[in-house]
Amino acid sequence: MIYETLFQESIQNPEDFWMKQAQNISWFEAPEKALSQDEEGLYRWFKGGKMNTSYLALDYHIEQGRGDQTAIIYDSPVTDTLQKITFSELRDRVAKFAGGLQSLGVQKGDTVIIYMPMIPEAAVAMLACARLGAIHSVVFGGFAPHELAIRIDDAKPKAILTASCGIEIKKVISYMPLVREAIQHAEHKPSNIVVCQREQHPIELEENESDWTALEASGTPVEPVAVDATDPLYILYTSGTTGVPKGIVRDNGGHAVALKFSMEKIYGTTTGEVYWTASDVGWVVGHSYIVYAPLINGNTTIVFEGKPIKTPDAGTFWRVIDQHKVSVFFTAPTAFRAIKKEDHEAELLKNYDISSLKRVFVAGERCDIGTYNWMNDHLQRPIVDHWWQTESGWPMLADMMGLEEAPEVVGGSAGKPVCGFNVHILDEGGHEVTKPNQEGFVAIKLPLPPGCLPTLWQNSARFKSSYLSMFDGFYLSGDGGYRDEAGNFFITGRIDDVINVAGHRLSTGEMEEMISTHEVVAECAVVGIEDNLKGQIPVGLVVLKDGVGIAEADLEKELAAMIRHEIGPIACYKQTTVVKRLPKTRSGKILRKTMRKIADGQDFKMPSTIDDPAILDEIREAFQEHKIGNAFQS
Repeated sequence: MIYETLFQESIQNPEDFWMKQAQNISWFEAPEKALSQDEEGLYRWFKGGKMNTSYLALDYHIEQGRGDQTAIIYDSPVTDTLQKITFSELRDRVAKFAGGLQSLGVQKGDTVIIYMPMIPEAAVAMLACARLGAIHSVVFGGFAPHELAIRIDDAKPKAILTASCGIEIKKVISYMPLVREAIQHAEHKPSNIVVCQREQHPIELEENESDWTALEASGTPVEPVAVDATDPLYILYTSGTTGVPKGIVRDNGGHAVALKFSMEKIYGTTTGEVYWTASDVGWVVGHSYIVYAPLINGNTTIVFEGKPIKTPDAGTFWRVIDQHKVSVFFTAPTAFRAIKKEDHEAELLKNYDISSLKRVFVAGERCDIGTYNWMNDHLQRPIVDHWWQTESGWPMLADMMGLEEAPEVVGGSAGKPVCGFNVHILDEGGHEVTKPNQEGFVAIKLPLPPGCLPTLWQNSARFKSSYLSMFDGFYLSGDGGYRDEAGNFFITGRIDDVINVAGHRLSTGEMEEMISTHEVVAECAVVGIEDNLKGQIPVGLVVLKDGVGIAEADLEKELAAMIRHEIGPIACYKQTTVVKRLPKTRSGKILRKTMRKIADGQDFKMPSTIDDPAILDEIREAFQEHKIGNAFQS
């Protein structure tokens, strides 16, 4: 089997395997060796290699004669804008903007925060920093000032690159009051703020604030600066258990090699094809598969400023695929759940020709079987759920669709380990779980392959304690899962989503899978709340499909019977409440832990990535109305 051969080679001879893959990118100086360890004993890839990520994404393709190929399609239904930028045009813009940043004193090794909406300038900013050897840290546009201030103090940027506003469907969000307030609260004061003025909401610049267009126009074009393979490309902050975000570090060399490999072997794309990831550059998905991987691989990438629904309707994804002849599409399952809710028979799909589409990938959270089946039935394409994290930077589990023998996709599974990822299921004692379908901790044996985080920003001690301390010689993913008889892996959710009902450890994710198959359910969440008798009991929150009607009491009885039949009375599933929407992060992850704390009457920190804080008030009211949770029993 092609997969088995390639995978075993990557595990048994990782240095030879990845040195061979490293030949697929263009180095200024080839690396001396594949794998090494630094003075703290942490693994590093391609020591001695010299390269530049901006060069790989732009200049290399121009040298290969692809300068006139479209690099970026900017499609913005919220502003009614469509723009195409070639590799040559993008290279020239990036080189000049890098020159503008250089005139502000930004140089190799400096940090820069990027706080941007989904516009081409966001990619220009990232690539310009990479061109200079500066380290960028993208913060999702619209983040609260307090959260932005925390990141400013941790990264200590020389400059902040931002825009005058972001646009959410019909709502304009002014960025500059947020940026100015964050700087006021932060101890570190960046020297320069560069503002991209948008016609929807131009603002008056203040002291130390520069106009983006003027800076780019005046910049002297900069050639790519040679950096070490082990030099940081970017910092991306992810939530931490202490409330203080963790700065995930991504290096240049391993990142480029891994992403090039993934585009060919996992996503099965070839140079010149249109590849679309519907996400945001504020997330790792946007870093890896909107900006860097497609451009490094010579693909046309789409920067989409819109939503799967209401821009203008639930057919917008199909319109983009048809209009731009998208070959491979990647987004979060929650996007398809939103479409399914509004257009559950996929009537709008009939208005478009999606014959260019070869396959669809989903990630970010578990793809429930109901959503998977809906996609499979209506799209008639391989639907590939795959699993990875901000920390890994690229997929750890996937059906590798670019191999000569395409794997069979199993609904509900995140696939098999990707080359380089030695994935194990461990019990609490760190022993291998050998029985199929038995849940445990998902852990990856060290060393992690190229592209993964080598450490946390200026905090290797926290890196070790957060990821390497629970199981000796393993990286702890924080997710639970199991492996079936055929070696397919199933991710059941975060370890803390496992609840303990009268001594029985039960997966809320498994219950969600069952509930999502009910014909009236668009999406759902199951949370474990405190119970004085049983420790915890599960409660379901359900969003109904548009246009369907059912008495809430009848739905509650039907779902309770379904869980009882499939899991047994030990699940103690009795309560269901219908809600209009579920609280989520901007990347689509449901905030189960926050809902659990509301029901339990516990204090919680407002999640920095929440899409709409008002939803939490709706959840609290629903719990109160139905007397769900200890906090609302009296």
